[in-house]
Amino acid sequence: MNPLDATKSGFLACIAVCTFIYTFIYLKDTLLEDPNEQKFSGNTAECGFYPDELCSALFMGKTAAFKIGNVCQNTYRPETFSCIQTPCNCSMVLKTLHFITRPLSAEEGSFSLAYIITIHKELEMFVKLLRAIYMPQNIYCIHVDEKSSEDYKAAVQNIVNCFENIFISSKRENVVYAGFSRLQADINCMRDLVQSKIQWNYVINLCGQDYPIKTNKDVIKYIKSKWNGKNMTPGVVQPLHMKHRTQFSYREYVRSGTSYVYPTKNIKSKPPYNLTIYFGSAYYILTRKFVEFTLTDARAKDLLEWSRDTYSPDEHYWVTLNRLNDAPGATPNADWEGNIRAIKWKDQEGTTHKGCKGHYIRDICVYGLGDLQWIIESPHLFANKFEPATYPLVMDCLERRHRLKVLHQEIGRKKKSRRKLIQLSWNKPVLLDLLVSHP
Repeated sequence: MNPLDATKSGFLACIAVCTFIYTFIYLKDTLLEDPNEQKFSGNTAECGFYPDELCSALFMGKTAAFKIGNVCQNTYRPETFSCIQTPCNCSMVLKTLHFITRPLSAEEGSFSLAYIITIHKELEMFVKLLRAIYMPQNIYCIHVDEKSSEDYKAAVQNIVNCFENIFISSKRENVVYAGFSRLQADINCMRDLVQSKIQWNYVINLCGQDYPIKTNKDVIKYIKSKWNGKNMTPGVVQPLHMKHRTQFSYREYVRSGTSYVYPTKNIKSKPPYNLTIYFGSAYYILTRKFVEFTLTDARAKDLLEWSRDTYSPDEHYWVTLNRLNDAPGATPNADWEGNIRAIKWKDQEGTTHKGCKGHYIRDICVYGLGDLQWIIESPHLFANKFEPATYPLVMDCLERRHRLKVLHQEIGRKKKSRRKLIQLSWNKPVLLDLLVSHP
């Protein structure tokens, strides 16, 4: 080795050592310090005021970002929405909560979606979801659990009153997990939706702990490109280990704040019309014609009645009807196709995912910071399940990413426009001219 090469090698080695020492000191000071003693004068930006860099690092799966994020979550709590707990006039609701008030493209404006959202708690999470999926050309039926508090119902009604295309279901159910009431809640909304003057194309059902991964424009493109005129009901012929759900009779128990489904010893009759029962997702994307079919066809009505005392009937009802050859938009030979919902099931660890970085509830992952990369890389349209009270930065990062993606799509369409994006901050009530102008 000549002296020049040796000098270069020594210099590079010196830089590497210095970089390592600096990184070690930085991470030690930032990540190992007692969170209660931390002074966030230098880390305020990292912990939520301008969290773009932290969110970007979390989306890339960087280990240091998880450590910083976990420290932040112990200290940082997002600013609560105004106009939720305290009533506001409708102009303030639109301005404060940043709802989009014009269709963002001709394609979206001419392809209306209907949404069914079943909720019972976590008002702010509902608002985050609604704000993300809201478009003025769509229509939204909100089913509020009859068991919810009067204050909760009033707060939801206060928001709904500000929109002509959002309404509360005309009939409410006391929803029990895995009970018939959950299926009935969707059907109640469907009956209301088919009476709407808005000529929606597809209906999508969501719950209050869902959040979109894709934009409204992405959803429409996915439907048109792969499912145009067809229904999405992922599922297969009912497996042997699931047959107990429909072979025995089940009952709902609702009393004194406690609700659950329990089995009886009664054996059920065979399905009407000798229908083959399928097992699949409770989440669907259905055409309007199929919805009208389920509300009027004799087979659909009889299957609904037969399903009243089954376990989790929403996981067999839609997929069974959609496998009928003559049902509108039917997919008789479909399997688990349809990227509707990204869920980390506990029994799928090591196959579809590498574990839950948050925690499990009923074997479903409540997403933590370490799940963000998996979520955004998923091909699915929506994800479940989220708890912003437990993991606030998870929702903050996803909200910012989703709204920025919406803006970027619109800016790409209007790239020659002179309108400028002045500021984007959830902490300050800024309405972008871009979002409130005609497309």
